[in-house]
Amino acid sequence: MASAVDAVTATFRFYEELNDFLPRAQRGRDCVCACARAATVKHMIEALGVPHTEVELILVNGESCGFDRLLQDRDRVSVYPRFEAFDITPLLRVRGEPLRTTRFVADAHLGGLAHLLRMTGFDTLYDNHFADSEIESIAMREGRIVLTRDRELLKRRGVTHGCYVRAIKATPQLREIFSRLDLGRSARPFSLCLDCNAPLRRIDKTEVDGRVPPGVLARHDRFATCACCRRVFWEGSHWRRMRALVDELLPPGTA
Repeated sequence: MASAVDAVTATFRFYEELNDFLPRAQRGRDCVCACARAATVKHMIEALGVPHTEVELILVNGESCGFDRLLQDRDRVSVYPRFEAFDITPLLRVRGEPLRTTRFVADAHLGGLAHLLRMTGFDTLYDNHFADSEIESIAMREGRIVLTRDRELLKRRGVTHGCYVRAIKATPQLREIFSRLDLGRSARPFSLCLDCNAPLRRIDKTEVDGRVPPGVLARHDRFATCACCRRVFWEGSHWRRMRALVDELLPPGTA
C-alpha cells in the first residue's frame, strides 16, 4: 500500500456521455480521488469505470495530454468523449491517428449488429465463441475497431480503438454506430455476404438457374453471389426492407 507520503490526490471531471459509466452519485460533478504517485491518467480513468477507448481528449490543469501522463498531487483532470461540434485539431488527441480502414470485430452479444454492418459494406468479424483475449489479439493484429457492451473488454491494453454500444437491439445499435463514427459516406451497401463477410460479385441470370426458386428467376434480373458460401442474393422483399434502412442512414445523394 502507498504511504501518506507517496499518495497523491487528483480531481476528475467527466463530460457528456462518459458519465454513463460512472456511479450515479459521481455523474456531472468533480470527483476527488486518492491514487498512487506512479498512477497514469489512463489507469485512474479506467479505475473509475470509463474505458479508454471512449475518451477523445484529456486536459490536466487545462493542458491537453496523453494517457501516459503521470498524475501529480492536486492535478485537475477533465475527460471528454468524441467531439461532434467543435474542432479540437490544435489539441492533443489521445490516439495519434484514426484507423486507415474502418473494420470491426464484434463480441459475442452483437451478432445482429455484425450482420447489419456487413449489409452496409463494413468488414466485420464475428463469432459467438470469440474469447476477449482473441478479440483483443484480432484488433491489434488487423487494426480493427472493437464493438462491445462489455466495458472491461475495452479496458484491455491492446484495444486502441473501440466503441461501447449502448443500444440493446440490432437496428438501434446500427444507427448509434453510424452516428458516432460518421460512417454514412464510407458505406458500400450490399457489397459483402451477410454470413461470410466476403465480397459479393454480380452474377448473370443464366448462372443462377437451379440455384434459386423458379418464381424468383422469373421475377428478377439482378443477382449477386458469395464465392465462399455460394449463396445467391436478389432484390426481393427482404432486400427492400434492408434498402429502406440503408437509405435512412446514408447522406442524401449517396444512396
